[in-house]
Amino acid sequence: MSGIRGIQLSQSYRHYQVLKDVSFEVAQGECYALFGPNGAGKTTLLKLLATLQKPSSGRFEMMGHDGIRDRNRVREFLLMIAHGSYLYGELDAVENIRFALALRGLSPDAREIKTALDRVGIGAFADFKIRYFSEGMKKRLSIAKAILIRPKVLLMDEPYSSLDERGMKLMNQFIRESTGQGASVLMTSHNRVQSAEVAGKAGVLFQGTLRDIAVKDLAAAHELF
Repeated sequence: MSGIRGIQLSQSYRHYQVLKDVSFEVAQGECYALFGPNGAGKTTLLKLLATLQKPSSGRFEMMGHDGIRDRNRVREFLLMIAHGSYLYGELDAVENIRFALALRGLSPDAREIKTALDRVGIGAFADFKIRYFSEGMKKRLSIAKAILIRPKVLLMDEPYSSLDERGMKLMNQFIRESTGQGASVLMTSHNRVQSAEVAGKAGVLFQGTLRDIAVKDLAAAHELF
């Protein structure tokens, strides 16, 4: 069974068609890296899969469930790490984690939260309000939340943005761990080198259409689009 399956997905805004019959498949335990120029529709595709928008036509499945008809069921095992942090600035790191996990019916104990924060390198800032965090620290906190949630389907929009070299290494460790546990990962990226380390499949979205590219060619290719 596929973790994620897009079937002729299309999306239009007024007279502009962003996505044109996009089809793809991400197996369980696999990472798919999606590339494309700014405005190509990568984030739009993630929003469709995250059930934040409905496609103009086509459909998608997650873990065998129809993403439109069974939207609430899909949301139970889906997590999206967006380009923005979407954290609460007046809450500290621990409070943000507890709030996010409570929405999913999860209640990790203090030791589990500390372990996750220490792992991503921000344990010393657990009681700091998020408004004092750098963008890289916010991204690390998002990883900590994902570690605790352990989603079966993980969508990531530019996961390496705002991260330093150690942070990017941490991100790839997390992606490997997730796919090793059977999760399906779909990420958009502009970082070909880092993406090639974890991706099992890759594609390029350009002018609304999707084409496959061999992962081994990511670093070697002079231009993708």
